[in-house]
Amino acid sequence: MATLLSDTRSAIFPRLQMIHGWLVDGLMGATAERARPICGAEQPSVPHPAMHRRMNIVTNRNSNFGQARSTTARQLGVAGLLAGLVSLSAGCWSANDRAVVVYAALDREFSEPILDDFEAAEKIQVRAKYDIESTKTVQLVAAIMGEQSRPRCDLFWNNEILHTLRLQREGLLEAYASPSAANFPAAYRDAGGHWCGLAARARVLLVNTEIVADADLPSSVLDLVDPRWKGQVGIAKPRFGTTATHAAVLFARWGDEEATDFFRKIHDQAQVMSGNKQVAAAVGRGQLAFGLTDTDDAIIEIDQGRPVRIIFPDQGPDEMGALFIPNTLCLMKGSPHPENARRLLDYLLSPDVEVRLARGRSAQFPVNPAVAESSRALPGEEVRWMDVDFEAAADQWEAAQAVLTEIFARS
Repeated sequence: MATLLSDTRSAIFPRLQMIHGWLVDGLMGATAERARPICGAEQPSVPHPAMHRRMNIVTNRNSNFGQARSTTARQLGVAGLLAGLVSLSAGCWSANDRAVVVYAALDREFSEPILDDFEAAEKIQVRAKYDIESTKTVQLVAAIMGEQSRPRCDLFWNNEILHTLRLQREGLLEAYASPSAANFPAAYRDAGGHWCGLAARARVLLVNTEIVADADLPSSVLDLVDPRWKGQVGIAKPRFGTTATHAAVLFARWGDEEATDFFRKIHDQAQVMSGNKQVAAAVGRGQLAFGLTDTDDAIIEIDQGRPVRIIFPDQGPDEMGALFIPNTLCLMKGSPHPENARRLLDYLLSPDVEVRLARGRSAQFPVNPAVAESSRALPGEEVRWMDVDFEAAADQWEAAQAVLTEIFARS
């Protein structure tokens, strides 16, 4: 099972690091930075009681020997002990370590079964860290940026694309020309091999058909700011996840003034919820007449028999079309298990994975043209997709977030 539990070596290594720190601080009088161990799961901030005993033994020995030996001799002794610690802990850094650390922004219920199957097939332990609905993607990206001097994450499975582009611009991604990516469209993979998109979702309106009559069905995201629906429509916080991606795309497409006006009206008109899943569920319960969400959350309400309908917005000839957002996969530069990460990336880009995600509860849209399977979330008619410049949207990220933070600070 994909897990963050450490194996024996990764349980020992952090404690060896603590001994290292105590020895350096206590015997050499230096201030040593003890970085967060990257091998295995999070370690407790308080040392194990046994480590207190070990520390006391080391301290007492230092006191006894200190009267008879010189500082130089003590330092040589420390150097020898540290060399031993490095030797003991070398396995944690070995290329043969059968583990890979994954940060996954795709919902755990969809990503974990696939990671479990990779683990079983390849006999490589998957140590997965998942996000939470209310801070989609953002907390994982913040962790990756915060750990860049000593990366913990090997592979980032992002549920959108803009944060992947931001990580690339920070120089944190490792290039890898995966053979599994060869057939993917150029629009959904980086020419330099830093990332590849797969298994997309669409941004859609989910409508409660018991509340909204056929004659009144919304057809555009602009219907979210129609005064007649005030208080009856919903949107996830546009500072996180695919809603934040959608917002940045609109800022890039419309410009700051028009996009800012739109989101101010959204704030005044809509119920702002913690995530897309919550918006879809509220529509299904009849709490909302309709809301903006993702197809994977919308299809769950349909599968549960709720009185709802998916509408792909802005399908008119002069309208912008529905937004199509792929998942993205990327490898971290300087990660602890690079070879295992490459094997996992190859696996995740295989046609079988996109088939599973299309057939599964999330009904995602395959990106690889070699995959014949289609998502059951697609309507019978052809969908008009938005022509998106994701690089331009990434350029707008900081400015858009500053505006959205100010508008939705109390939401």
